[in-house]
Amino acid sequence: MEKVAGWYPAWHVALLYWTWLFLFTYGFTGAEITCRSCRSQVQPQQQPQQGLLMHLKTDRGEEEQRRFLGEKGGERGQEAGTEDAGLQATVAPAPAETKFSGWETRRVTREPEKVAGERRPRAAAAARAEDRPLQGPPPAGGRPGSGQRRWGRSPRGSAGPGPGGAAGREPGDGGAARFGLEELRLASTTFALAGDSAHNQAMVHWSGHNSSVILILTKLYDYNLGSITESSLWRSTDYGTTYEKLNDKVGLKTILSYLYVCPTNKRKIMLLTDPEVESSLLISSDEGATYQKYRLNFYIHSLLFHPKQEDWILAYSQDQKLFSSVEFGRRWLLLHEGVTPNRFYWSMMGNGREPDLVHLEARTVDGHAQYITCKMQNCSEATRSKPFPGYIDHNSLIVQGDYVFVQLTSGGRPHYYVSYRRSPFAQMKLPKYSLPKDMHVISTDENQVFAAVQEWNQNDTYNLYISDTRGIYFTLALENVKSSQGLEGNVMIDLYEVAGIKGMFLANKKIDNQVKTFITYNKGRDWSLLQAPHTDLRGNPIHCLLPYCSLHLHLKVSDNPYTSGNIASRDTAPSIIVASGNIGTELSDNDISMFVTSDAGNTWRQIFEEEHSVLYLDQGGVLVAMKHTSLPIRHLWLSFDEGRSWSKYSFTSLPLFVDGVLGEPGEETLIMTVFGHFSHRSEWQLVKVDYKSIFDRRCAEEDYRPWQLHSQGEACIMGAKRIYRKRKSEKKCMQGKYAGAMTSEPCVCTEADFDCDYGYERHSNGQCLPAFWYNPSSLSKDCSLGQSYLNSTGYRKVISNNCTDGVRERYTAKPQQCPGKPPQGLRIVTADGRLTAEQGHNVSFLVQLEEGDLQRSLIQVDFGDGIAVSYANLSSTEDGIKHIYQNVGIFRVTVLVENSLGSDSAVLYLHVTCPLEHVHLSLPFVTTKNKEINATAVLWPSQVGTLTYVWWFGNSTEPLITLEGSITFTFSVEGMNTITVQVSAGNTILQDTKTIAVYEKFQSLRLSFSPNLDDYNPDIPEWRRDISRVVKRALVEATGISSKHVLVAVLPGLPTSAELFILPYQDATGEKKRTAANLEQISETLIQKLNQNLVHFELKPGVRILVHAAHLTAAPLVDLTPSHSGSAMLMLLSVVFVGLAVFVIYKFKRKIPGLNIYAQMQNEKDQEMVSPVSQRESIPNVPQSELMSPEQLVDEKLEVHPIGSISTAAEPQSTKEIPTYVNG
Repeated sequence: MEKVAGWYPAWHVALLYWTWLFLFTYGFTGAEITCRSCRSQVQPQQQPQQGLLMHLKTDRGEEEQRRFLGEKGGERGQEAGTEDAGLQATVAPAPAETKFSGWETRRVTREPEKVAGERRPRAAAAARAEDRPLQGPPPAGGRPGSGQRRWGRSPRGSAGPGPGGAAGREPGDGGAARFGLEELRLASTTFALAGDSAHNQAMVHWSGHNSSVILILTKLYDYNLGSITESSLWRSTDYGTTYEKLNDKVGLKTILSYLYVCPTNKRKIMLLTDPEVESSLLISSDEGATYQKYRLNFYIHSLLFHPKQEDWILAYSQDQKLFSSVEFGRRWLLLHEGVTPNRFYWSMMGNGREPDLVHLEARTVDGHAQYITCKMQNCSEATRSKPFPGYIDHNSLIVQGDYVFVQLTSGGRPHYYVSYRRSPFAQMKLPKYSLPKDMHVISTDENQVFAAVQEWNQNDTYNLYISDTRGIYFTLALENVKSSQGLEGNVMIDLYEVAGIKGMFLANKKIDNQVKTFITYNKGRDWSLLQAPHTDLRGNPIHCLLPYCSLHLHLKVSDNPYTSGNIASRDTAPSIIVASGNIGTELSDNDISMFVTSDAGNTWRQIFEEEHSVLYLDQGGVLVAMKHTSLPIRHLWLSFDEGRSWSKYSFTSLPLFVDGVLGEPGEETLIMTVFGHFSHRSEWQLVKVDYKSIFDRRCAEEDYRPWQLHSQGEACIMGAKRIYRKRKSEKKCMQGKYAGAMTSEPCVCTEADFDCDYGYERHSNGQCLPAFWYNPSSLSKDCSLGQSYLNSTGYRKVISNNCTDGVRERYTAKPQQCPGKPPQGLRIVTADGRLTAEQGHNVSFLVQLEEGDLQRSLIQVDFGDGIAVSYANLSSTEDGIKHIYQNVGIFRVTVLVENSLGSDSAVLYLHVTCPLEHVHLSLPFVTTKNKEINATAVLWPSQVGTLTYVWWFGNSTEPLITLEGSITFTFSVEGMNTITVQVSAGNTILQDTKTIAVYEKFQSLRLSFSPNLDDYNPDIPEWRRDISRVVKRALVEATGISSKHVLVAVLPGLPTSAELFILPYQDATGEKKRTAANLEQISETLIQKLNQNLVHFELKPGVRILVHAAHLTAAPLVDLTPSHSGSAMLMLLSVVFVGLAVFVIYKFKRKIPGLNIYAQMQNEKDQEMVSPVSQRESIPNVPQSELMSPEQLVDEKLEVHPIGSISTAAEPQSTKEIPTYVNG
């Protein structure tokens, strides 16, 4: 190794060191590797903890990643996980943190058995630095004044420390840790996974529990291709001494991607093939010895095993479908589509009722989220149940033990609901003015909810609340607990539940911008600072006086079973806690040392001056420590006396870059596997370390002593005195199975066993008094005359507290008879909290009463539409009073509740609407400047209820809001202008936009077409636009007039007609043709060509369309033959006379019937712009509005999509149907 070490230059060492440091700090916080398969489903969002992600630098400069087990953040393996071997202490459901408003769930309490932080390959030049001989004790007397020095860590590189800088001597009885000088050897074997040197990911399963089988899946993941290109499956049957490669048994060309293990039967193994190649499962029932292959017709995204039934599995596909299997994946049944990722759960009722019930959150067709339950083998529409009435917020369903949580946001505020043991949902009650903006459910152990709430005035802290048994009423446990944000945006609360001791928590609280660590032994009822050690590693006294100075701990728990977090405790070692931290006025990221307590947090000892990873062996009888270092190592440290003294052991002959460590599952944990490599190009090296050789016998009864749990001398913890059995520190024997507490004796209840009840706050004198917002005299609305209720004393006993007698009677709530009261605080609301309803649909009204006996009162409801109902009691209205409105409008709903003592009434104004389908904006095509025009929004259907109209004119950014569908407006600038209207009806918003041309003067002429055009008129906007363009082109070609002067708009309806506008035109010189003579000359030319049938176009081959002026003044078309009678001659003379009259009028008035002249004239009010659609007094045509049905008025069905944060329908697309022309 020394020769190889010489090849690495110093700069390479530095580069690799900083790379390792960065990755060690950040690389694993997102690797969720805890084994979901070995815990029940109560931690729904805990992703399958399937792997350790390790980053390696190759000679080619590529960043490789080695991963043990699985992926992060909702990717494959949810709840399926590989059984990580170090989770023997967390087989029972562990508390999980659940986040509302997205509901992220993470472990914030006890962590899986693990050891050794991630390691990185580094230059071997310094490989022996870790293995240097321990130095002797420092010179007598130490540094000047060392006996009175302030707390601090020795400078790096100082002579002395074995592990972490401690002197290699026994400091005596000053509380300092002792380190042995002799190097001992552990029994170990090393096995190389030959041929897998290029593989950069690995997944490990260690059956444990009297099984010697270990399975390892290694993979080569190509980060450029984004897929797995190679895989190997290894199996050991001798606890990891040797391994056999099983590629031939699963198929030499088969590429495996994931390894799953049944949590209730470790012999059942499931392998998933890479979906890039094929979608198949390989199933084994003999611990991976043989496999059967099954094809899948979907791609698995994650799995959820049943916590008790070994063959029941839920599979979530990549296209968001949920499947179920009762044959361990051999056959699958589709349960539901559109399921929210990670929001599906097995039923986990405490009584085991309905084990085949599945809870899931699914999206409806209109995009809402619903909570649904159904049987795993029958999830049809008829058998589904919807326990929560109405919709819930997306990604908010959590099922955890006996509790179900959902979130519903209304009025801009989140509201949280809970169902206990599947009872009807109730809103969670926090102190009135907490006004939460974020909530995490941390734990639901022992029939109680522990929640962290971020209130309206908090940014980086949370308040801890604890509930009653039903999870409804919450009281404050601790304020301003520090929080931080993970790499993937998840919130991490600095709260740690100590394993093995119920009710014991550690929390980091922020006080005046300083973070301090506090401890509680009674579930948050009382908190205190941690007493710092009295001496340091060298035996020097530490002067640290409470409350000015104390011990502060980092409470982050690693999500990866192969890397160490900042703190560790075990159920089988209830008094021992190992953590990293510092001594001083506040928690710091500098000068971090390792500390241990062996009396449950009462006293602490410093054990290392640098961070180490610690593994619990033999129920905590042996502690194994490995230093966090980027260098290869071959030594570790063992303590047999709860961290008081340490011995140095070598576990391998050659220094090893350690990537992770895994302990044997089970209670004894005497075999450990170290994963690593000798260099960054070597194969995976698996070092099996067997600790059994260090024991010469099993412990006998005389090797143990009793130890009583206490809190600073107080023996009554959670209402009981508990005595545990501990091995004597001088005995070096193997313990075997964990016996738990020897005895537990209840204590007499004192005031310390009671917390403040909901609505009460603890004052400086220790008393619980009502908060200013709480009225103690208010009774539950469920309290009926003749029944009884619990009258709170302001206190409630801490849940799981076992005290008896004493002050229990005085502080316990007393049952009292419900007194008769007149109704007060009456409210009527809709079930969904909205003030709108849809015509023809059921509306559910809820009657709520703050005080009074609702069940013994007369309830009268008038729906405001002529229908009223009465109820003699509330039993028939528990699900709401339902009513269907047949008409639209605003209805005044009144409710009257009365009993013999009084009455109360309430009013609700309900807006009933029908869906708005279309909106069409009607306005003129062209108008004159500074003249009022009328714009009207035509709706379909015409009666939809209460509407709001929002208008935009031209380029104005300020809208005009009205309640009327018509509006007048004046344009003061010539040119093309737009008008947009949005119509809001309930949750639907539709809009239409039209363009209007504005000029000082213009002329218009109605056009008609050959009758055969009607046969090809589909009466849609697109067709009208195209015909307008063709007619305009035909006019320009026939007359030679510039297209800038002509605007053509084909009108809706039959017979087909159009409006021709003759407009002024500004040429390149900037001069405008404004005179009436110019426009009249153009008009005469156009009429002449139209009368001569010179304007025509070809609609399709063989179909010629003529364009005519609708009202012409040409000579009459009559027959002058002698056979005509006198009446015919008289008619001819009449026509000639009319023609002469028209000629005279035309000669002197210069106005032709049917040709309207629009001009701006001062003081001439009769020169108002007249819409061609609305004004036709001189034209014998039917008005346009009478030619069309309401469906024809609305030419296009408008698109619907959400706007803003509420579910609304909107139409942002402009129809721009009129005018249907291209002016250019």
